[in-house]
Amino acid sequence: MPKLKRSESDERATDFVESLDRGLRLLQCFGTAAGPMTLSDLARAADLPRATARRMLFTLQRGGYVSGDGKLFSLTPHVLTLAASYLRSNQIIALLQPVLDRIATAAQEISSLAVLDGDDVVFIARGGPTRVFSSGLEIGYRLPAFCTSVGRAMLGQFGDTDLAARLNAMNREALTPQTVTDPKVLLARITADRAQGYSLVDREAEPHFRSISVPVRRYDGVIVAAINMGAHVDRVPAQELIDRFLPLLREGAEAVHSQLL
Repeated sequence: MPKLKRSESDERATDFVESLDRGLRLLQCFGTAAGPMTLSDLARAADLPRATARRMLFTLQRGGYVSGDGKLFSLTPHVLTLAASYLRSNQIIALLQPVLDRIATAAQEISSLAVLDGDDVVFIARGGPTRVFSSGLEIGYRLPAFCTSVGRAMLGQFGDTDLAARLNAMNREALTPQTVTDPKVLLARITADRAQGYSLVDREAEPHFRSISVPVRRYDGVIVAAINMGAHVDRVPAQELIDRFLPLLREGAEAVHSQLL
């Protein structure tokens, strides 16, 4: 009898290391609370048996990623080496950081670079005239893609059918009274943003903040990120975002287009 050929999905299942997946999941659970966490809290947050969580924590502690006294556990600064490896190895950051600094200085406003991660956007670089960033907007900050200008700029890469399915499936919880959550309205707005080449979102992600974004495309036209600038609504009107910020963002995205692989 001929031997059946293993499918790619079978090979992936065989190669999957469950213990590594659990350990990474446990690391992520430290962000669910401020300060040290108990073994029981971490096991519950990671949906792991207490004994399994205990073994994972002591393994991470031996590697220097976690500190603890057996009862309370905390992440150590060594865990930042994981993020630092991403930041140092990411071509998009390397090429866009000088661009962010240049356009931020020209506009005297903070500029940001974000990528799409599932249904969220993650900010991976920032530029500012003083290099001092406001609280809550640090590198690694996450927001829902559907209600942010960077998210809508990147969601425009999907065809209408795929985009409609993604919008219907994602969690669309309102973050402010202005947040648009209707999937049909969102589809219309994102397709309109795609056509005009930028997205402007006004007080949908944060109550008193509006921002404008453009997609960042690699050499073949595929969208790989988005850059944005924004300001408090009392300080910068929406039209100024278009008149003053949009040309800078477009110039910045175009400057790296041919270099992104």
